[in-house]
Amino acid sequence: MKVDVVIVNWNAGTQLLECVDSVILYGQAFVGQIIVVDNGSIDGSETTVEHLPNVSLIRAGVNLGFGKACNRGAAHANSEFILFLNPDARLYPDSLINVLNFMQKPDNATVGICGVQLIDEQGHVARSCARFPSASGFVAHAIGLDRIIPALGHFMSEWDHATTRQVDQVIGAFFLIRHGVFDAIQGFDEQFFVYFEEVDVAYRAKQLGWSSCFFADAQAFHAGGGTSDQVKAKRLFYSLRSRILYAFKHFKPLAATAVLLATLFIEPVSRSALAIGRRSWTSLQETWTAYGMLLRWLPDWIFKGSTR
Repeated sequence: MKVDVVIVNWNAGTQLLECVDSVILYGQAFVGQIIVVDNGSIDGSETTVEHLPNVSLIRAGVNLGFGKACNRGAAHANSEFILFLNPDARLYPDSLINVLNFMQKPDNATVGICGVQLIDEQGHVARSCARFPSASGFVAHAIGLDRIIPALGHFMSEWDHATTRQVDQVIGAFFLIRHGVFDAIQGFDEQFFVYFEEVDVAYRAKQLGWSSCFFADAQAFHAGGGTSDQVKAKRLFYSLRSRILYAFKHFKPLAATAVLLATLFIEPVSRSALAIGRRSWTSLQETWTAYGMLLRWLPDWIFKGSTR
């Protein structure tokens, strides 16, 4: 019952070492290897783990994006399970043994992907699961309706995450997948630089008959936000771009076009109104910086078939 742990690092600072230390401390009995893929960090964080036992450091030299870096790390994995773990996450003593025992039970033989309770910095169980996105859900989010009626969106914020159950998708911060399932779906789709790549994986696994499960009897720490907090405008751009890519990959053309139009013409207005209402001029600037990046990307995607 072995698991290889893949951690993608990008300027995570001290969080990376804390994350790797927790895997070494609490996973000795069943972790095959810890694979750290560094996406061109400039803070030196990758050097803090390169000489630790059982750690393989892969220096990408540039920011490959999350999915592509995960694929590069997973190419070196050879255990039955692969755990994709964010550098701003940490394991607890029973995190791995509990979830691996759960996955080994015969009743769970068709569970391909599993997540656990993620505890935030305030000690609360974070809302980390989601329904598969729909066109109507994306439009509701663009308008801002899901802030009023959470069930309209795909985030399962209305559920307390207190019980074990099947879900459509678990968050990528702690993403345990059977190696065979990962190989069958040919890993992450690298057109998603960041965001929606784990949704896409869960959806494609579901199409092959594998389910995703949220396991409430194992916990891990997750700070949330991670290193993307350093570049909020770019984070919003990647989120918007990945939403459009997901829609055109999995929705019918008319529905995908509705998502595109709502993202381009409704959401910037609703986001701006919210920022102005809060008198958050920084958020307003970040919104329009992100949309500027999106508008510069769109022509290349539309006319040249590019996803970058």
